[in-house]
Amino acid sequence: MMEKIILHYEAVEQAPLQNAPCPHLIVPSFLQGDTLEQMVSLFPEIHSGGSFAPESLDFHPSFEAFLKEFQGDRLKNIVSRKFGLNLQKAPSMLTLRGQTRDKDGQIHRDSRSKRVTLLLYMNSKEKDWSSHQGCLRFTNGPDHIEDYAVEVPPKGGTLVIFPNHPKSWHGHLPYNGPRCTIQLNYMGANWRTSLEKKRHELSAFWKRFTKKT
Repeated sequence: MMEKIILHYEAVEQAPLQNAPCPHLIVPSFLQGDTLEQMVSLFPEIHSGGSFAPESLDFHPSFEAFLKEFQGDRLKNIVSRKFGLNLQKAPSMLTLRGQTRDKDGQIHRDSRSKRVTLLLYMNSKEKDWSSHQGCLRFTNGPDHIEDYAVEVPPKGGTLVIFPNHPKSWHGHLPYNGPRCTIQLNYMGANWRTSLEKKRHELSAFWKRFTKKT
């Protein structure tokens, strides 16, 4: 029998807002204990790189319930207050990653359709990230991954939140292997969002189709 899913919303409330090099929150213990262990164990098997829409994956019912809770209004309202944003009507888009490739992690800012990005790392708490490979970095610009202000190991249960911002450059050193992440975006209500959602829907259809063939 699965234990009750516990998301530590109070940890998000209490996390100090950081502004260098861009506004962001780091919440090391958003998931912990039994909830972390159970959800890591139920993370869907993803054997290739890239982002996967939920429609392209198969979920255990408990993991599906966890994703529904994660996308709920309680967390969205906290993020709204912390960053002073009106996200009440912002659509959400969820994707999952299970593998990272050498070509991933290039410094970038998120697309203009994404108002806020939430990255929840779903890796085993025993995994060692001391090599710095695969660790998220907020960089001081678009050119050099070693010119960074903040580094976040993708330890299981850590949540990183940042609005789209002119200085929200981020990336990581090359890493090849399992690196499980749930990405939740609060989107803008415009044509760019519609286009991006359509692209993810087509990608989900294709990935599920190819998995069956």
